[in-house]
Amino acid sequence: MAYRFRGFLPVVVDVETGGFNAATDALLEIAATTIAMDEQGFVYPDQTWFFRVEPFEGANIEQAALDFTGIRLNHPLRMAVSEQEAIGEIFKHVRKAVKSAGCKRAVLVGHNAFFDLGFVNAAVERTQIKRNPFHPFSCFDTATLAGLAYGQTVLAKACSAAGIEFDGREAHSARYDTEKTAELFCGIVNRWQEMGGWPPV
Repeated sequence: MAYRFRGFLPVVVDVETGGFNAATDALLEIAATTIAMDEQGFVYPDQTWFFRVEPFEGANIEQAALDFTGIRLNHPLRMAVSEQEAIGEIFKHVRKAVKSAGCKRAVLVGHNAFFDLGFVNAAVERTQIKRNPFHPFSCFDTATLAGLAYGQTVLAKACSAAGIEFDGREAHSARYDTEKTAELFCGIVNRWQEMGGWPPV
């Protein structure tokens, strides 16, 4: 794995939020899926961690965002945790995965990855969590990769083009979108290998 991605461990992340501004809008859900590799060099989704997150104090939450995601902040079964706990737990597991894979750092994989990375970095800054395993600005974007591989940039359409089942009723849940993005990422990477694009000769 370290050889394949220049010392980086790909970790797929998806966030659901109260808006588009990472500095002012609430982080409401976060999920992360680590990527592993088999003996033949093919990658596959490994473990997933998911948290519903309590909005930070003073966070902006747009009603349109809640309508889009279907998140009900006052639902009795929401069982949200603080940003500190959610980010801290995910980082702990990602650091272990990085070490186990022989990598030096994690790289965030996301569908429109700059959005997810921006919210992760903003939460890290608010909570002052140390030992962030993710590269601060580099990321792998499956919207771009799917545009190249399948001519599709919307997650649902890219999954369909890749032969990955996608249930629109489950979309916009951080866990579901993360796991589907992980399948999409692995499918593209493995297809490239099958075509002879890796390893280099």
